[in-house]
Amino acid sequence: MQLESYKSYCLHLKRNNIFREIKHTTQNNSFIDLSSNDYLNFSNSQEILEAAYDAGKTFGVGSTGSRLLSGNKIIFHELEKKIAKNKNTEAALIFSSGYQANISVVSTLLSTDVLKAQPLVFFDKLNHSSLYHGVKLAGAQLIRYNHSNYNHLTDLLDSYSADPRPKFLIAETLYGMDGDILDINKIAETCKRYEVFLFLDEAHATGIVGEKGYGLSTYLDHSEINYVAMGTFSKAIGGCGAYIACAEEVKDYLINKCSGFIYSTAVSPMIVGAAAKAWDKISTLDKERLELFNNANFLREELGKMGFDTGLSTTHIVPIILKDNKLVVEIADKLRDKNIVVSAVRQPTVPSARIRIALSIAHSKDDINQLLHALSTL
Repeated sequence: MQLESYKSYCLHLKRNNIFREIKHTTQNNSFIDLSSNDYLNFSNSQEILEAAYDAGKTFGVGSTGSRLLSGNKIIFHELEKKIAKNKNTEAALIFSSGYQANISVVSTLLSTDVLKAQPLVFFDKLNHSSLYHGVKLAGAQLIRYNHSNYNHLTDLLDSYSADPRPKFLIAETLYGMDGDILDINKIAETCKRYEVFLFLDEAHATGIVGEKGYGLSTYLDHSEINYVAMGTFSKAIGGCGAYIACAEEVKDYLINKCSGFIYSTAVSPMIVGAAAKAWDKISTLDKERLELFNNANFLREELGKMGFDTGLSTTHIVPIILKDNKLVVEIADKLRDKNIVVSAVRQPTVPSARIRIALSIAHSKDDINQLLHALSTL
């Protein structure tokens, strides 16, 4: 009975052109890869690979246990200090993945047992699934506002102004499927005015925007508002894992309450060694980031001339919104035949089906022109 139910579910997805499959890939340098989140091309950096190898020689391949048992290494503390310094926070804490960090940290911050009340969570409608699952796991009251619509957000906050329960706001600083950026000043002003605790997801922002590339949360002031910033090592940093940048009180609380931290084997020291080297390099790439954004502007302008809708994008992530699940897969397949790899993203991941183009500092103007030519011949 159970297997038939699973099979029926998958058949329904196939009929609606939203069935997911893991594609077999090969290392082929002739392809132009516009699907990767390796925005700073760090995953192929020889210097970062050597840092990973050196960390492995010193600390081992695996961490051997959770941070509270055998898995704690000095290399973890060193990276956490760097993150806290560059994020302008008191402390930081490393996690094994972005999904794990979001679902476990969000649910821990929203603990009804600790807060002594069911918290209210004001939540951007386009936030990542892991953030939503963290809220649901906590049993908090979820209040969604229209994507980056600050008038709608303040209207909702006004309607709950007399409610004494603790209030939280959850948003991403750079949206990974739309390529638009949070108005960090407006969000900060709103949180200060309404006394709201802010949780920021900087997975796609880390390495790309903010002070020296360390994310938009670098512009915030802990003395003005309470906030936590999450980021990953799996995108611009080119590895895997995640971090939380926060106040000392929050770090102590997470170490003692967050199940995702307490009961998980710590991330590999090799990954931490690579992330530490990549973290240092982020601040040296202002010129490369400027060129990346110039290339993205060029791509958007040319796609617009061709009649394509790139939505709200203002960054290196450029969607072509087509609103047709079958069509986006067909276009992605045809582009692959022309040695160009893009992501076909469909519901329920996004509200409207799209081709997702992710530019990196490794892409040239010629790469972009090849994409534009290929699209013009479809």
